[in-house]
Amino acid sequence: MPQTMHGRKSVISLTAALFAIVIFGSLPRAVLAQQAAAVLEKPAANYWVYVGAESADKMHRLRFGPSGLVVERTWEIGELPAEMEGPHGVQISKDGKNLFVTTGHGFPDGKLWMYQLGPDTLVAPGVLLGNFPASVDVTPDGKYALNSNFNLHGDMVPSSVSMVYVPTMTEVAHIVTCTMPHGSRITPDGLLHYTGCMMDDQLVEIDITKKAVSRRFSVAKDKEGPLPVDGPPSLMLNMWIDGAKKVSKGVTSDPAQVGYEAMGKMNMPPQSCSPTWAQPSTDGSKIYVACNKSDEIVEVDRATWKMTRKLKTGRGPYNLAVTPDGKLLISTLKAAASIEIYEIATGKILATIKNSTTLANGVTVSPDSRYAWVASEGVGAAPGKVDVYDLKAFVKVGSVDVGQQAGGIAFWKMEPAR
Repeated sequence: MPQTMHGRKSVISLTAALFAIVIFGSLPRAVLAQQAAAVLEKPAANYWVYVGAESADKMHRLRFGPSGLVVERTWEIGELPAEMEGPHGVQISKDGKNLFVTTGHGFPDGKLWMYQLGPDTLVAPGVLLGNFPASVDVTPDGKYALNSNFNLHGDMVPSSVSMVYVPTMTEVAHIVTCTMPHGSRITPDGLLHYTGCMMDDQLVEIDITKKAVSRRFSVAKDKEGPLPVDGPPSLMLNMWIDGAKKVSKGVTSDPAQVGYEAMGKMNMPPQSCSPTWAQPSTDGSKIYVACNKSDEIVEVDRATWKMTRKLKTGRGPYNLAVTPDGKLLISTLKAAASIEIYEIATGKILATIKNSTTLANGVTVSPDSRYAWVASEGVGAAPGKVDVYDLKAFVKVGSVDVGQQAGGIAFWKMEPAR
């Protein structure tokens, strides 16, 4: 039988909903009753999401609908039984046919895996990428998967983004970008890829058609603005690469594969933003960058390449998502074990809600903009959790246990409830 927690019985009472919104929300009281009542409605559809449990080497398929939130299927991922390989980045192709998962550990080079959704069967052997591939995203046409090689195992030297041609599952570009590229997403038009570089305080743009870095932007606190692609960051990068070539005798041009000694033991300046995620808006005109250290979200205009505003957040914004209707921006607050919801038009915080366990991580949203799912890691041997939130009432409406260190999460499909 599928594992069920907080199903129909978990739907909270009207009194509890009002209390939750008064405590955590910031909407006018005139609409509180209407929104609290909305959570009492059963979902009109069934929704499916996939989540990875990094410390359990497991993938889970979850279903949420009128009967609640359940784990529908679980399977193990990886190929080394004696090692923890760690599913980290999770994404689904726009046509809903394929699931892409990065495993960040191993030799320690990580891999990209592709599964056929539904039967959840592996399509082909994993593709070897760089050190610790973190997030993964897929172009709208399904042809390319871009993976940020976070290089958690290595020294504080520039790492890369791997570009994989999906039809043959072949790495066709290894683009050196910055130090510790992490959360990244592709624009809706499929032309540009954005990633936040945690140790460089940079937003880096990749032109997918050219397979190269096209722009850089500083998100360092009070120093936000464009950076020259061929300016100081690239000069420093070239110096690192030259050092790497001398040590490796030309074997590699990726300094992340060589290490600190080859880079002249250079020290990095302290970070003031430490960006953990870069999220384009629904129409692709803005890029939202989560500054995990300064507790802010920086909004960058794609056309002018200027910062247009900052949104103050709770402690430790980590992963971001936008609703398809373009109205809401959602952030997990990893340090605060919470989810925070912002109205994009005004920048106001509409709600801050505690998750079911600690270390909030990934977030995904349904195509009807009604629900959000948040994966939280937990600590030690404690299970991970996935919570589902009603984005009209701003309350939690379901929760379920999954494997340890739940992180990457992606929406699959919705169908009318029978």
